[in-house]
Amino acid sequence: MAELTESVTRLIEELTKLPGIGRKSAERITYHLMRVSREEALALSDAIRTVKENVRHCTICYNLAEDELCSICSDPARDRSLLCVVEQPRDLIAIEQTGLYRGLYHVLLGRLSPLEGVTPDQLTISDLVRRVKEGGIREIIMATNPNVEGDGTSLYISNQLADVDVTITRLARGITPGSVIEFANPEVLADAFAGRRKF
Repeated sequence: MAELTESVTRLIEELTKLPGIGRKSAERITYHLMRVSREEALALSDAIRTVKENVRHCTICYNLAEDELCSICSDPARDRSLLCVVEQPRDLIAIEQTGLYRGLYHVLLGRLSPLEGVTPDQLTISDLVRRVKEGGIREIIMATNPNVEGDGTSLYISNQLADVDVTITRLARGITPGSVIEFANPEVLADAFAGRRKF
């Protein structure tokens, strides 16, 4: 029985480490990369290298950026009195695609999950609290995922901001509990934004 070469085996093993990629998918991707031209295959590796070398977190909101500030924080047309709190940059992108929100964001880079060992100090919560206490924000929109961990994270943050004069709202429950914002239908997400209520 023929065996795979060491290089092919290594690529398959590395691909299986990606989320949602099982062994069969990794094999298909590997064979595809071997079939395409050298230039096409190396374009993928160059894109990965460029992302790792150039992309960082915005120094204000923790969105993805290639400069010190992301395009949203550096946009003077955004409403700086509104702050939408999301778990991940991909949640921010989903909200931006609705075209309905023109405020600023704060990306937590995760959510509280005691069972997985994720504690407040591992997220950007302290930076969020400091940012809000500096003033200028009239409303915080909690846009964490509508599940136990997301709701727990929102509750923790609202308790941290209990002594600050700011309105805290959350997205309406047009988003099904247990779902993930990243995969929400834009219309459902738009309805949830429009129907947000006090937290």
